[in-house]
Amino acid sequence: MIIDAHAHFLPGGYPEGSPECFPSMEPIDGSTNRLLVFGATKFPAKEVFFEAERRIEAQDASGVDSEVISPMPPLLKYDLPAADGLALAQHVNDVAAELSAHDPERLIGLGMVPMQDPDAAATELAAVKQRGLAGVEIASNILGSSIGDPKFLPFFQEAERLGLSIFVHAMPAPIDRLPNSAMGTYVVGIEGMYSAASLMLGGTAAACPDLRISFSHAAGGLAMMLPRANYFWGGSWNEEPVNLERAVMPDDGPSPLELARRFYYDSMVFDARAIRYLVDLLGADRLLVGSDFPAMLREEPIARTARSLELEPEQWEDLSHRNAMRWLGRVPAEVAAV
Repeated sequence: MIIDAHAHFLPGGYPEGSPECFPSMEPIDGSTNRLLVFGATKFPAKEVFFEAERRIEAQDASGVDSEVISPMPPLLKYDLPAADGLALAQHVNDVAAELSAHDPERLIGLGMVPMQDPDAAATELAAVKQRGLAGVEIASNILGSSIGDPKFLPFFQEAERLGLSIFVHAMPAPIDRLPNSAMGTYVVGIEGMYSAASLMLGGTAAACPDLRISFSHAAGGLAMMLPRANYFWGGSWNEEPVNLERAVMPDDGPSPLELARRFYYDSMVFDARAIRYLVDLLGADRLLVGSDFPAMLREEPIARTARSLELEPEQWEDLSHRNAMRWLGRVPAEVAAV
């Protein structure tokens, strides 16, 4: 069984009378596709983005048993007025629920909330759960603020209380040290690292030990920095016993690696060597299959690079689907016992 834990959807349209700042889905002559227009964003969206039947057909063609579908990241537009952001989130969440209702076992929906208003975002989580959605997707930064900022802690605490899953999608943030061409590559890697590190350093990870949260693209560069962070914390190389005489910034709390191993990470990192490092450092029980479909083409077959590692059977079972079930809070009793 394979669960694709990083895939996206778009609404096929928006209600009449929607605020002018809402997106639009414009028809494309001679095609069933539509053009997403949202501010400066113009994105041709294939029918598979918004038609459930096409989605199931695409799963079958790729060997996918189930998808966790989250809003296409441009919809996470936090510079909208808070009331408009809430209205947009509610419409997107209705669409996610409709898609999921087509086949709840194969389409597992995540919604969105207006993170530009943390109180409203936390309040809206109850409605997300009532719609039957598994959780929400948020961006790696909120108008330039790290998600580990204390102002977002009540939101994460409410998600933990309600048992909802969080998917953090890396989103470019303004940076003047790299050209714009790096926004979708290097900056996304930086953003992933910032978002996960901010939850660890800001206290959210410690305050919410039961929060089920995953990061797109393995949280970017986080894994490469964790051994250094662990050395600063406890003065040890290679996770040897703590040596506080060498520790630069000793701390009696959980180690950075321990905190990082509370998170989940999709393994869409484009290289078998990188996945192997993630398995060795974080554990196969922390990794998910992800594809970014249909914004990007899936590997054929799905998870081809991860399969090439020839993991132990238990490790492959974890990575291919059991970790996704744990992250979603849908673990069958026999899997929970493993």
